[in-house]
Amino acid sequence: MSNLELTILEPEVAPCCPPITSAELSVEDSVRMAAMFKALSDPVRLRLFSKIASHPGGEACVCDIQDVGVSQPTVSHHLKKLREAGLLTSERRGTWVYYQVAPSVVAGMAALLDLNR
Repeated sequence: MSNLELTILEPEVAPCCPPITSAELSVEDSVRMAAMFKALSDPVRLRLFSKIASHPGGEACVCDIQDVGVSQPTVSHHLKKLREAGLLTSERRGTWVYYQVAPSVVAGMAALLDLNR
C-alpha cells in the first residue's frame, strides 16, 4: 500500500463587488447582491445556509440539514432559491445531494459591507 499525500486547495477569494464605501454599485452588481441578500432574508434559508457553511468539511448532505421545522419539499424549495441566487453549489452523489457554500460568496458579501476599507 502506498502513502498518498493530498493537498487541499483553498478557493481564491475574489469579492464580487467593491466595498460599498469605495464607490456606487453598478446596476449589475446591485442586482446580483440584492438577489443574494433577498435569498438570505428568509429565516429558513438563512438557517440552511448557516448549517451548510458551518458543517464539518464545508459541505452538507441534505439528509443532515433538513431539520429546520418545515417539510422536506419546502427545504428543497429553499435550497433551490439559495442555489439560484448563487449562494450554494450542489452535487448529487447516489441518492443524496450535497451542498456547499459557493466559493468566495461569504467573503464577497463581507467585503461589500466592510465600512473600514
